[in-house]
Amino acid sequence: MLDYRLDEETEALRKTVREFAHDVIAPEIGEYYERDEFPVHIVRQMGELGLFGLPFPEEYGGGGGTYFDLCVALEELARVDSSMAITVEAGVSLGAMPIYRFGTEEQKQRWLPALCSGEELGAFGLTEPGGGSDAGATRTTARLEDGHWVVNGSKSFITNSGTELTSVVTVTAVTGTRPDGGKEISAIAIPAGTPGFGVGQRYSKVGWNASDTRELSFADCRVPEENLIGERGRGYAQFLSILDEGRIAISALAVGLAQGCVDESVKYAAQREAFGQPIGRNQAVQFMIADMEVRASTARLAYYRAAEKMLRGEPFKREASIAKLYSSEVAMDNARYATQVHGGYGFMNEFPVGRFYRDAKILEIGEGTSEVQRMLIARDLGVG
Repeated sequence: MLDYRLDEETEALRKTVREFAHDVIAPEIGEYYERDEFPVHIVRQMGELGLFGLPFPEEYGGGGGTYFDLCVALEELARVDSSMAITVEAGVSLGAMPIYRFGTEEQKQRWLPALCSGEELGAFGLTEPGGGSDAGATRTTARLEDGHWVVNGSKSFITNSGTELTSVVTVTAVTGTRPDGGKEISAIAIPAGTPGFGVGQRYSKVGWNASDTRELSFADCRVPEENLIGERGRGYAQFLSILDEGRIAISALAVGLAQGCVDESVKYAAQREAFGQPIGRNQAVQFMIADMEVRASTARLAYYRAAEKMLRGEPFKREASIAKLYSSEVAMDNARYATQVHGGYGFMNEFPVGRFYRDAKILEIGEGTSEVQRMLIARDLGVG
């Protein structure tokens, strides 16, 4: 029998994160968003709460939970703010997860405890200025020289890459040529502060303004040969598997934003009066909010289903793409509806839905665009 009720531990986690988001993040995040500033003290508190270690074993300082636990936490964070949700998502699934999945025992012991505690943040450098979705077009190179990788190139749109907490960035680089003539792409961990590792200024973004996103550059940046993460030549394949998991997490984040739009609209519709009565008495407003709830609830089932298959060890690529595609578009739709419910106030950044509207669009782009998701779904169905 299917049962999508959360077990006691996961429900307790959900309530804890919900309270934290409401009590700690909500009162302050708007100011950080407007200042385009990364709230280090909030991120440290999320670390103390154990959010960065949720899906990792206790032996590495993790919480011993599951990837689904992470997703539930991300949904609750994003109901209030997406900048902090993406900071956790990227720190876990892009920063720490590649080291946990593919790193040596020595690498895990070296980096994971601090990443799991949130005392440090990790990042993953895949996208390049001319690459976008075409990760196979990687131009960054790494050559072996006297027991060191010498890295040259640049990366763009890298989350968590330049904060005062950032300790390591794993980057993909061309390390040779495959037998078929294609590029041999490997993943290499580069500690923050390594000579030749340049961190650009924070991007001026439309949304996610309280998160850290930067361009990185490498000019004869030397790191030890043992900083190779996983097998040489498997860096691109490794990251594709990480992306499949990450799409479930982004789906959860999108569902949180969509649900947050419902929360704010319900509250506003009860408070705002027009023509002598709360606007929630108007059927047009009721229908908009009802449709928003239908979308958010359906999207939640999609990411639950994808996570369920992943945790069972079954193939879940199609379900992850469906969840990511649907929930990101739901987030965009709900943000638009919520702004409409709020009227002129929905266009003001001081209201959460103004931020939600700005934050929603990137969900249809990051971790695989909607077009890429449709392509993957069609391919999995045997079309094309």
